[in-house]
Amino acid sequence: QVQLVESGGGLVQPGGSLRLSCAASGNIFSINIMGWYRQAPGKQRELVAAITSGGSTNYADSVKGRFTISSDNAKNTVFLQMNSLKPEDTAVYYCNFDVKSYPWQSSNRYWGQGTQVTVSS
Repeated sequence: QVQLVESGGGLVQPGGSLRLSCAASGNIFSINIMGWYRQAPGKQRELVAAITSGGSTNYADSVKGRFTISSDNAKNTVFLQMNSLKPEDTAVYYCNFDVKSYPWQSSNRYWGQGTQVTVSS
């Protein structure tokens, strides 16, 4: 099994910054993709940003230029630096890892527990 533990959410004023972290532990052979999703009240969960093991990144249009995803592959950890935050960024943020536990198995996706980000004055 694989466990993901998130940290770094909170309350911030518009224009402020937050940094989220998500660390994976457990039976990990390799991690293919690490990503961040968010879900606002009454809305579907959406992809915010993702990074591959090779360092390629992908961002939602709504966060391009404001959010930066990075990873420490040696520590199985992904980060999301969020700058110039807006009220519409308010949501529960979830990390998601695509993990292979054994070289002969296909990968599985695991979710973090979620961390609340609230942008409000």
